[in-house]
Amino acid sequence: MNMPKTKNALMIYPKYPDSFWSFKHVLKFVSKKAAFPPLGLLTISPMLPKEWNKKLIDLNIRELTDEQIKWADIILISAMIVQEESAKEVIKRCKAFGKTVIAGGPVFTTEHEKFSGVDHFVLNEGEITIPMFLRDFEKGTAKKIYTSEERPNITKTPVPDWSLINLKDYVNMLVQYSRGCPFNCEFCDIIIMNGRIQRAKTPEQIIKEIQSLYNLGWRDSIFIVDDNFIGNTENVKKMLPHLIKWQKEHGYPFKFTTEASLNLADDEELMQMMSKANFAKVFLGIETPSLNSLKECGKFQNTQRNLAESVKKIHKNGLQVMGGFIVGFDNDTEKIFESQIKFIQEVGIVTAMVGVLTALPKTRLWHRLKAEGRLLKDSSGGNTDGIINFTPKMGMEKLSRGYKKIIATIYSPKHYFKRINTFLKNYNPKVKNKMKLSIHLLLAFFKSMWSIGIVSKARFYYWKLLIKTLFTKIRVFPLAVEHAICWKHFSIVAQQTVEREDYPIQEIAEPVL
Repeated sequence: MNMPKTKNALMIYPKYPDSFWSFKHVLKFVSKKAAFPPLGLLTISPMLPKEWNKKLIDLNIRELTDEQIKWADIILISAMIVQEESAKEVIKRCKAFGKTVIAGGPVFTTEHEKFSGVDHFVLNEGEITIPMFLRDFEKGTAKKIYTSEERPNITKTPVPDWSLINLKDYVNMLVQYSRGCPFNCEFCDIIIMNGRIQRAKTPEQIIKEIQSLYNLGWRDSIFIVDDNFIGNTENVKKMLPHLIKWQKEHGYPFKFTTEASLNLADDEELMQMMSKANFAKVFLGIETPSLNSLKECGKFQNTQRNLAESVKKIHKNGLQVMGGFIVGFDNDTEKIFESQIKFIQEVGIVTAMVGVLTALPKTRLWHRLKAEGRLLKDSSGGNTDGIINFTPKMGMEKLSRGYKKIIATIYSPKHYFKRINTFLKNYNPKVKNKMKLSIHLLLAFFKSMWSIGIVSKARFYYWKLLIKTLFTKIRVFPLAVEHAICWKHFSIVAQQTVEREDYPIQEIAEPVL
């Protein structure tokens, strides 16, 4: 029997816990409600039947009401691992009203068996599996699980449906240019989700997407959320001239952030092109200064280089490095904790995300540790919560204690603000409109004068940084303010991690079989 064509479809994005990337504790400074919008749901919206009435509820923005659930005929949920708890609560509430629940996204793709109450799992990449599901759903014959190993041609992927959100609620907008990464790091789940062959949108597509945001009045930061923006340098060098031209014609309304690999430092032309396109920040997986640990995890792109010099080279080309670091590799000794602190401080990576090695579902690391009988429980999905889900070679207690020492040290006022000064000293800013102070930044600055400059334990370092920057390098003053404000968030998250109770071996569930 055919299903009615008109449906009320409620898309729900579960809540993030307080985490490194949530920036929860600085949102009030800039009068925003969340850091990032739910790009996955916004992207699949145009793939759904045009006859459907669609609404989106981002639980990081507002609460989900019973009335909203009652309005819906079907519920669509997308989530990452870190949102698992919230996703389960949403599913339970919706099933209590007898609603049909459809789930997709990273956590369901790798761990769908953990979720009861979901009527249909639409897994992997939506361009392939959503049409498969819809064909059956509209005939009333939908199956429990839809999955495919086929990698779609994303040149057909639609522009996200921005009408479903209020752009003013968010700090950043998100755009995806490509999927996939050519590298094969043991701990990473990117290749499970998107494969090793990078697939990119056309230059015309990416321009169309940023133009759509421009037309809606957006004039702020855009995060290009690629697995590895430079995974195919030939492609990206063909796209960037189009982006440079558009930015110049429109007065550089956007600053871009993206994710890449450290071999970016090898390509002077690429770094210069990114700077000309107004890229301001790039997140890099540096992981560890230990050569043996880099080889262990398959991070070979980082082994044939001087890590510190590579970071400094990127800074000199006008790109601020945000770094990802990991401790707990089998080759790590107790010296790794001091080594990580020393490296992060000396290079001046202000935004340093340091995490304990975690075995994400179905990764090469997960399979190896499972075969060795060392896998203890599922990953929390948190980057910096300190939760260890395997038996480390150095021992649980040593790893936990050493990790907490890193976090407590690098996010102490003394070390954090010293790192800002080191970064600003080596940084050669090239971002256009860098002195343009928005109303939000001005308000944030005034709020920070009280919250950080007067009542916090960082007040001495705060004023010393701002006064020094004002008189010695005024063009980066807004960036100094931004980093000073971010300390508020990072210090709270760091304190939560340090105070979290350890997870004694006897209290951990039996090893995963």
